[in-house]
Amino acid sequence: MSDEHGWQEYLTSAIDAARQAGAVLLSWRKKFTISEKGRSDLVTDADFDAQETIYKLLSGAFPTHSFLGEEGLEHAGEQGEYRWVIDPLDGTMNYVHGFPYYCVSIALEYKGKIVVAVIYDPTRDDLFHACENSGTFFNGERVQVSGVEKLADSLCIASLPVAGDVAHPAVKKFLAVLPIARTVQRLGSAAMNLAYLSCGRADVYWSSTLKPWDMAAGILLVQEAGGQVTRLDGSPYDIYSGEILATCSDAVQREIIPLLGS
Repeated sequence: MSDEHGWQEYLTSAIDAARQAGAVLLSWRKKFTISEKGRSDLVTDADFDAQETIYKLLSGAFPTHSFLGEEGLEHAGEQGEYRWVIDPLDGTMNYVHGFPYYCVSIALEYKGKIVVAVIYDPTRDDLFHACENSGTFFNGERVQVSGVEKLADSLCIASLPVAGDVAHPAVKKFLAVLPIARTVQRLGSAAMNLAYLSCGRADVYWSSTLKPWDMAAGILLVQEAGGQVTRLDGSPYDIYSGEILATCSDAVQREIIPLLGS
């Protein structure tokens, strides 16, 4: 892997942190079942424990960096141009039910640009990583997006709001794409969806309800694997907008954008 931009030190620490946090999640998962009273509190404990594991390791290695995490983590460091964006558990509902589609997501921003990304699935010991201008790797092997050229041939994934009714705009977008795409899935982890798109397991992913930590790492994975990442209308992405459209080719992106405006 090319390291011309000097991101290797950050990547190595991020991978270590993600693996340790993944082990924490697996250990907590053994402590409860879906039928137990108070399981939501246990999930919260798992989230915080995993996030604290990540924060301790990365802040110890890079004490002047800033941090933003899902579980109330917001720290402004002396070197504010470096910021870690962390989701210790993306796919909480899947985690609660024992459905093996959740992950740890860690990204490093430098001057507002994502430069390092790690997504780790502890249930399969699957590791996705990328550095700026160095490609995307899945378990050590370089990967690329599928390059599918038609929406009719595409496996699409969408995020929908929890308990959204049929009139919700996100549901309408889902239904607009459903009869045209090969299939449209809802799998419950934005970070995993983007990781799977980066290695060709999916072709399209979109959402209008995300937080920065849901998408930060996945964006770089897709871009470095040759995919496109924008907002739903094709304009430049903004991790604070809540919107993302990630596609495996320009052709599919052009085809789906009018449908997502419906």
